[in-house]
Amino acid sequence: MAQQPVEMILIRQWAAHLASSVWLMDAAGNLLYYNEPAEEILGLRFDEAGEIHADDLTELFHASNLDGSPLANDELPVVKALLSQVPTHGQVRIRNRIGEWRHIEVTALPVVAAENNLLGVIAIFWEISQ
Repeated sequence: MAQQPVEMILIRQWAAHLASSVWLMDAAGNLLYYNEPAEEILGLRFDEAGEIHADDLTELFHASNLDGSPLANDELPVVKALLSQVPTHGQVRIRNRIGEWRHIEVTALPVVAAENNLLGVIAIFWEISQ
């Protein structure tokens, strides 16, 4: 993977020390990092995840609306924030990599540097009770 901007490196370092689940992707939609609390929800360790692209998220984690109805990939808050470059918030249901259904709430923020240069997206998420 190419060298990341210092802002993304610092966000990754910051996320590694949080108790909140954090997902970080670059401007091209490639996964850069998710922290240990996110591993618990996703059912997959980051170092075992391999390459994940924004286009594959609903298939990889079987994402849907809370009522179980289909959710298009571009309706996921993290993908919406990437495409629209505006903060996005929502609730989704995912089946993690070990087969458990999780209801999560997600706030996704575009990471924009000087001169409106999009660097990527950070998503903070947590489980909600249904």
